[in-house]
Amino acid sequence: MIFGIYPGGALGDDQGRVLTGSPDDPSAVAEALDELGVGLVRGYLTYTGEGTGPSTPERFELYVAPGRRLDLVLQYQSPTGDVAGYTDFVREEVRRLGPSIATLQITEEANVTGNPTLDGHYPRVNEALVAGVQAAKDEARVQGLTELRVGFNTTVLFGPSAGFVAGLTALGGPDFVDALDYVGLDFFPDVFRPVPAAELGATVRGLLSYHREQILGAAGIGADVPLHITENGWPTGPDRTPERQAEVLATTLEAVLHQAGRLNLGAYTHFSLRDADSAGPGLFHRFGLMTDDYTPKKAFGVYRDLIAAA
Repeated sequence: MIFGIYPGGALGDDQGRVLTGSPDDPSAVAEALDELGVGLVRGYLTYTGEGTGPSTPERFELYVAPGRRLDLVLQYQSPTGDVAGYTDFVREEVRRLGPSIATLQITEEANVTGNPTLDGHYPRVNEALVAGVQAAKDEARVQGLTELRVGFNTTVLFGPSAGFVAGLTALGGPDFVDALDYVGLDFFPDVFRPVPAAELGATVRGLLSYHREQILGAAGIGADVPLHITENGWPTGPDRTPERQAEVLATTLEAVLHQAGRLNLGAYTHFSLRDADSAGPGLFHRFGLMTDDYTPKKAFGVYRDLIAAA
């Protein structure tokens, strides 16, 4: 399993806002990445329909180093549903950044609607996802980028949304499935719905098994396609202690590693390295393993040590 982290300060919340605090410090970020020993650096680059939009963190290419490459997300946020423009954008970024990319995620949480910071808010997103995966894979072949892995992600899918991935495979057919090198899952147990501490490990194992067997399997995506955990974290704040954050991370990763072989879990990326704003009052301000001045929380050492031992 390869481990990663999102190193930026900016993040989107569940109200469609982008939260920011102090600017990123590239030298502090690089030092922290070196200490953690991660192999993936997660960055987000957005297509808005008018060319390339914002990236976060800024200049994420700075954090590529020997043994460390990009986990790059190419977001689709075209208000007009410009799928052709998006696929051109995907191809351009593969040509520009390809050798620095380990994993290339096409769209971000395309299943989530009603939040303009996420791609499911925008028209024709499913078409963009399917076409983008195929365009990325094709361009990688043209460029001889045999190690570049292409995929997409979702949140945990329950109820009416449980058929989302099956809808994609029906839309894209065998060519889409054949182009997939992995499927990603963003999940945040005990963040939005409380989970008793004694049940957290079992909850994580159950969620991962459910997603592999009931969501991906039902969609015709076989166990040979790795499942990547593309975002996971637990914020500190009022009534949410750094000690509990460290405990949640340790329990979650223990459950992930326990299931890695059976479920073909290929990667785990933590969200995130630093708080957006350590003085902020909201749930989303303090997801970091470090404060916004790069002071490590207890969970930073837990993640570092788990990576070293894995």
